[in-house]
This record gives sequence, C-alpha cells and structure tokens, in this order.
Amino acid sequence: MRARQGDARRDRGAVLVEFAGIFPLILVMLAVIWQCILIGYTFSVAADAADQGARAGAAAGGDAEGACVAAATEDLPGAWSADVSCPLEGTVRTARVEVRVPVLFPGALNLPMTISGHAGAAEEDRER
Repeated sequence: MRARQGDARRDRGAVLVEFAGIFPLILVMLAVIWQCILIGYTFSVAADAADQGARAGAAAGGDAEGACVAAATEDLPGAWSADVSCPLEGTVRTARVEVRVPVLFPGALNLPMTISGHAGAAEEDRER
C-alpha cells in the first residue's frame, strides 16, 4: 500500500508540470479569442456609426455633412478612432466610416487594419 502512495505523489507533480507547460497556450488562446471579439465589436461599432451619421445627415436642415459627421462620432466609444465622410450621392446621403481595430486593450494601440461601415438615407424633402 505504501508504494501506491508514493506513485500518487509523483503523479501529482507530473500533473503540475503538465499544467505549467500548457498554461501559456491557454493564455494565448484567450488573447486570440478576445481579439476576435474586439474585431467583431468593431464591425458593430462601424455599422452603427454609419447608420447614425446617414440618418442625421439626411434629416439635417443646414450643414448636412457636419451633422452626419457629428452623429457618426457621437456614440463612438472613446477607444475607437474613426474617419468619417458623408457625401451626397444623388438624393441619398451616404456615410462611410472607417474604424481602426484596437489590439487587446482598447485605447492602447491599433491593428494596421480598418473596418468599414457604410449606410445611406434618402434626403428629406425640406420644401414642405
């Protein structure tokens, strides 16, 4: 019976060594999963900003492009930076938002990639 207790102690040490070896891989996988979540959230942020901007630009009475840019950047989280353009294409006010993807911790630094959001809204008839 004593021999089996010694084997169990040696096994416990082996499990600790195996866990210590696999732990860095677990941390890397968690970082990759978190980065994928940030990329997906950036898609959502870009689409929402473009939609908000297009609607505000289409409804604005005076400076439609200024209203579009202001609305697109208003609800943008502080750590996400974006470039916004709001051209008028025929009777449709379009908003194009390019959002940079943060690396692991929003606000620290960005990946060398951008996510685009596009939206359009018909200009409202202001003559009535």
